Amino acid sequence: MKNKASFWLFLILSAVIYGIVQLLISVEWLTPFYTNALIFIAINMILAVSLHLVIGITGQFSIGHAGFLAVGAYVAAIVTMKFHLPFPAALLAGGAVAACSGLLIGIPSLRLKGDYLAIATLGFGEIIRVVFINMEYVGGAAGMQVAHLTTWTTTVLCLFMTMLVIMNFTNSTHGRACISIRENEIAADAMGINTTYYKVVAFTIGSFFAGIAGGLYAHNFYMIQPTNFGFLKSFDILIFVVLGGLGSLSGAVLAAILLTIVSTFLQGYPETRMIIYSVILIVVMLYRPQGLMGTTEMTSYLRKWTAMKRRDAYGK
Repeated sequence: MKNKASFWLFLILSAVIYGIVQLLISVEWLTPFYTNALIFIAINMILAVSLHLVIGITGQFSIGHAGFLAVGAYVAAIVTMKFHLPFPAALLAGGAVAACSGLLIGIPSLRLKGDYLAIATLGFGEIIRVVFINMEYVGGAAGMQVAHLTTWTTTVLCLFMTMLVIMNFTNSTHGRACISIRENEIAADAMGINTTYYKVVAFTIGSFFAGIAGGLYAHNFYMIQPTNFGFLKSFDILIFVVLGGLGSLSGAVLAAILLTIVSTFLQGYPETRMIIYSVILIVVMLYRPQGLMGTTEMTSYLRKWTAMKRRDAYGK
């Protein structure tokens, strides 16, 4: 019952936000700058939620997410620009190839733990970037021109499906198995949970949605270059998850929104943008080291507020 209530609340809230923004775009109250900023926020939310499944739920410290973003971006761009197929097919192709890449890197590397896993995934991301730099078919280091096909509607639909899948996965028996791995992998293995299998599954699902985000990212700009997908991009995505609170989907979404807004509106100050951005992160982590949401979700606060209201009503 609680899950059904959370689902309907999520569905209604998503529809209301989409409808309001779409209305503002239709009547041209939102300029292209703000529309693009909203699309970029939604793409970062997809990236944050997909990495949340790997780090926040399964507890695997991966810092190569930009590699899957790059795979999805280039594959989707190839499908639309070289093969002239529809944009939805390009997004699915980008997600599928990124998922296959996640599966291939996940099977050998997810037997590692901690710093060793981080180094392995970082190496994968850098290998992908170097491969695209030396691939003349996609323009090499100069980059590849891409048609602008990403719209607000397409981005919101992809974001909705990403959050729906990961929320349902987290609340399923498979999600609880992943959480048990995060809490104590040795104990989970002793209880008969196939830890390697669930880590690979979570890694593959996260890679798939990172590939979808890559397709949206590529077609939101007119040019993509391998330098857009360096290890600093992986750290940006990692910050969303850590700052929001490890284990909190709501926190990852909230951090992606806040940090993207800060980064976007500080673009006019290139000399001081990174300094201000870093100071904000330091202040937040000093006064909220567990992240903005800790390990709780917004629905937990809503249930507590509803319970308090009922208690007050019965008390009267």
